[in-house]
Amino acid sequence: MRANCIYLLATLIFFLTIFTTARAQNSDGKVRIIMIGAHPDDCDEDGGGTAALFAQMGYAVKFVSVTNGDAGHQTLKGTALAKRRYAETQEAAKRLGVVYDVLDNHDGLLMPTIEVRLGIIRKIREWNADVVIAPRPNDYHPDHRYTGVLVQDAAYMVSVPNIAPDVPALKKNPVFLYYQDRFQRPNPFRPDVAVDITLVYDKKVSALDAHESQMYEWLPWIGHYLEQVPKDKNDRVKWLAKQRAGTINPEVRSSLEKWYGKEKAAQVKYAEAFEICEYGAQPNDEEIKRLFPMLGK
Repeated sequence: MRANCIYLLATLIFFLTIFTTARAQNSDGKVRIIMIGAHPDDCDEDGGGTAALFAQMGYAVKFVSVTNGDAGHQTLKGTALAKRRYAETQEAAKRLGVVYDVLDNHDGLLMPTIEVRLGIIRKIREWNADVVIAPRPNDYHPDHRYTGVLVQDAAYMVSVPNIAPDVPALKKNPVFLYYQDRFQRPNPFRPDVAVDITLVYDKKVSALDAHESQMYEWLPWIGHYLEQVPKDKNDRVKWLAKQRAGTINPEVRSSLEKWYGKEKAAQVKYAEAFEICEYGAQPNDEEIKRLFPMLGK
């Protein structure tokens, strides 16, 4: 009997601690953002500039890689590669001012299982997220597709107390968004939110530069342009900045005009765009401005 009472008391203290921490995370009224990618460089690639702006403004940002990246290299593999890529995420996190978590699922073998879904639900809850950003579930890479499915499947469940009950359910449903992509089927990406990252583009490039195994080795090798990668480190960063610059398409430019005005939008050199997922909270324009306080600035 006494042992049962001690166990119940310990359990109560455990849940009260988690609940208090979750409440305290948002006590300053600032938005909390979690960006989720399939691999240990995906968040940096698709949302690194926006994350840098949030971090600069004092907002809490977490990146989560759903796989450990243990297949993405032409010579390294397994545990050695996963360790290297984890170290790269931690360096990128320092450069951006974010927290970076890596889940221990194998690269290239990700499936939308209940176990992985529960892990993502826990990550979103533990961060007490207001904004969740992930890939759309249509993409050339199965890990990207299934990450999109997993986050979609978590969108409602983060508020259901009986699912993953070891972490308290969120009392509000976050706004879920997708990163920009180029895929047209079954429907093209819609840039509901476009963020001017011109002033922090160098920070984004610096974060990508931390992922040396990807930016200067694996991606150039698999893309057949390894011979273009400069040997000198400083030259590499300049090359990477040009190589990742991209162009702002008319749809994203139009979204920039909506949020920044025509005059300022015309001056934007680099941008990141996001589509609102219909499964989470559905914000109006005023709510979007609250969630993305850099808009119009």
